[in-house]
Amino acid sequence: MSGHSKWATTKRAKAVVDAKRSSLFTKLTKNIMVAAREGVDPEMNFRLRIAVDKARVFNMPKDNIERAIKKGSGTGDGQTIETLLYEAYGPEGVALLIELLTDNKNRAASNIKHLLAKHNGKLGGEGSVRWMFEAKGQIILAQNKLTEDEELAVIEAGAEDVLNEEPIRIIAQISDLEKVKNNIQDQGFKIESSELTYLAKEKITPHDPDKLLSLLNDLDDDDDVNNIFTNADI
Repeated sequence: MSGHSKWATTKRAKAVVDAKRSSLFTKLTKNIMVAAREGVDPEMNFRLRIAVDKARVFNMPKDNIERAIKKGSGTGDGQTIETLLYEAYGPEGVALLIELLTDNKNRAASNIKHLLAKHNGKLGGEGSVRWMFEAKGQIILAQNKLTEDEELAVIEAGAEDVLNEEPIRIIAQISDLEKVKNNIQDQGFKIESSELTYLAKEKITPHDPDKLLSLLNDLDDDDDVNNIFTNADI
């Protein structure tokens, strides 16, 4: 179990605000395009279903979703999107995994280096940070609190862990994510979104969390940055 996560709450609030601007739709479009490479039918392509579900949460128009699927599958015009995972260190040496979806690798690298340097961070070498994290499936519930009985029900549905914070996050093995999601829905829980994530094996507490939050916010504002994972307990 875990306590309140300031970064998770901040990121969620930012997403709601960003939904009113084109920046969030740009990120959601890239997510769908990358997922659509594995198949254009959301019923057969779980990654695409996750991407489409997330887009719908933020009221992305149906036409935009369909256009993104066509672009990603190669049947529509559009650029090629690369998936990158940068390993980095932030203020006080906290570990960062920065996931990018970009059509320009050089621009993305330059922007990330600039933002890290601005906040006393730096890029790490390959393998320098990745070993500190585990790839997992994550389900966000559309409620702010779980009772003990509800937590037990979620665990019985196949979840590995319940992070009873705001937002409530259900952790599962990647291979079990779809099954757990369906089981939870069958029990009447409303799901806000589901996605793949990286969880830190061990957490550290920075002395000045606001400096790290400032970096995370700046990174999140970059259109190429799809997700950020950290081992900092903030």
